[in-house]
Amino acid sequence: MSAVQRVAYLGPAGTNTEVAALRYYPDAERVPCATVAAAVRAVQSGDVDRAIAAVENSLQGTITETVDLLIRDDGLAICGEIVLAIEHCLMVQPGAGANDIDIIYSHPQSLGQCRRYLESHFTEVRTEAALSNSEAVAVMMRTPRSAAIGPARAAEIYGAEILERGIEDSAVNKTRFVVLGREGAAPTGSDKTSLAFGVAHDRPGTLVSVLHEFADRSISLTKIESRPSGADLGVYIFLIDVEGHRDTPLVAQALAAVKEQANFFKVFGSYPAWVE
Repeated sequence: MSAVQRVAYLGPAGTNTEVAALRYYPDAERVPCATVAAAVRAVQSGDVDRAIAAVENSLQGTITETVDLLIRDDGLAICGEIVLAIEHCLMVQPGAGANDIDIIYSHPQSLGQCRRYLESHFTEVRTEAALSNSEAVAVMMRTPRSAAIGPARAAEIYGAEILERGIEDSAVNKTRFVVLGREGAAPTGSDKTSLAFGVAHDRPGTLVSVLHEFADRSISLTKIESRPSGADLGVYIFLIDVEGHRDTPLVAQALAAVKEQANFFKVFGSYPAWVE
């Protein structure tokens, strides 16, 4: 990690992604980007050494923007992960109260994670999506009669006042972030491998056959889901995380067998599994 000098993240400063970058690379320069795609481009161009991007939330599921970038972009690999407990705060301009709120800004994922709170406390208040939680706080601070949902760090940065903490719908609200570089990480003995594949949808049993390649070698899957391929309705790309590094013999054998059966195949990377 000491060789990493610059890390891109979804900005501006104060987002949960910046918090993840700070914790994973505390000594690196943090480079804010307007979008996840821009952070990815910074890695691919060599402007930064790494990017941090949210990929999965325990309440809202997969962050599709990040996954779709991994599927379609080359010159990019997952080389690490970090899981953060997420606390959402309702914040306003100093001196304002709950009765002064006509609109609430936040990132769409955060609005979804606080849906029940908003429905019970602000039934008549309009919500508006922002590119990031930090941007939502910045907009709120220059917009009369507004509020924002974001992390406490954003309130500190922009001088907002926190009305209520922990407004997320579940106390178990965690987000998994991936560390993106131009190549994967070396084996550590406690690793994960992420990949995507597609199989012929008109051949029964092909998905089961692929999954057997891992089960028959006693390789555990820690995640499986599907994304539309974009080719046609009902045609999917499957995304899985497995225990083990792609360079270990059993995982390498399984990946080779899956590749033979797939009409689309891409390994996103092997990387150290996060340990809390």
